[in-house]
Amino acid sequence: MHVLRQLPRATHPDLLVGMETSDDAGVFRLRPDLAIVNTVDFFTPIVDDPYVFGQIAAANALSDVYAMGGDPMTAMNIVAFPKGTLDLDVLGRILAGGAERVQAAGAVVVGGHSIIDPELKYGLAVTGLIHPDCVIRNVGVQPGDVLVLTKPLGTGVIATALKRRVASAASVRAAVASMTTLNRDAARVMRAGAVHACSDVTGYGLVGHAAEMAVGSRVSIEIELDRLPVLPGARRLAERGHLTGGCRRVREYLAGTVDVSSAAPLGLVEIAFDPQTSGGLLIAVPQRAGGALVRRLRAAGVRSATMVGRARPAAAWSVRLSYLK
Repeated sequence: MHVLRQLPRATHPDLLVGMETSDDAGVFRLRPDLAIVNTVDFFTPIVDDPYVFGQIAAANALSDVYAMGGDPMTAMNIVAFPKGTLDLDVLGRILAGGAERVQAAGAVVVGGHSIIDPELKYGLAVTGLIHPDCVIRNVGVQPGDVLVLTKPLGTGVIATALKRRVASAASVRAAVASMTTLNRDAARVMRAGAVHACSDVTGYGLVGHAAEMAVGSRVSIEIELDRLPVLPGARRLAERGHLTGGCRRVREYLAGTVDVSSAAPLGLVEIAFDPQTSGGLLIAVPQRAGGALVRRLRAAGVRSATMVGRARPAAAWSVRLSYLK
């Protein structure tokens, strides 16, 4: 963020969403009834299976378009591949996994770019379409709104434990199932209702993305830790210290802006800060619409959809982690 603040602000009459509020993607209007959504994301492997890694990376990149309310249309592969240390079949499997998720999203892979790099990396640049009047941003949360989360948390903790060979098979299976699931169905349900704001929960963790929504909307957000959907085994792994470096960096960056209840269990606090890969949507809707949204999401197969918090008038803190049990 410090670096981005040094850049000149991009201005154009048709630039609907830029970098000012840390939205999930940029939006540029082509004509009065059509705009494009642009995003890019890539990272190093978090699982051993190349095909599954490709699926996860693609689902993660596509998610930004869904969070804005758009439909992905095209994708371009971004590859950094070590020369001479990995078989090219590994790259083929990664690209195949990514292509499978792009196809499942109803989009097409139209090309890409690769470089030689000592560390393997893969992701996508994605372009989507949206009506300019239907853009859903991460700002616009109103006091009294409830926050609905569509996927369970804990992917960062489980991925870290997997690297250390201490994650259970059940935890890994659940994490992979979550990370490879597109936010397509959740986005379709979301767009059919009254939505004030949305962000997908990824590398900044639930708390970090909630903080961006709160600051940009000039409200405070309370997250109820006892209501969080959590992947099997993730809380216990967090309590044992299997945390990502990103988790610590997010906590340091948000120091002084997050209020944590003295009754909050450490494991759940860490889960709330845990950086997610291909996480769910965090959707702000009027209180009266929260219950119906959760029911519609679950009926559409988004089984982990849960109301996890609410927006308050702006306070000294941007996010509060409460615990009621």
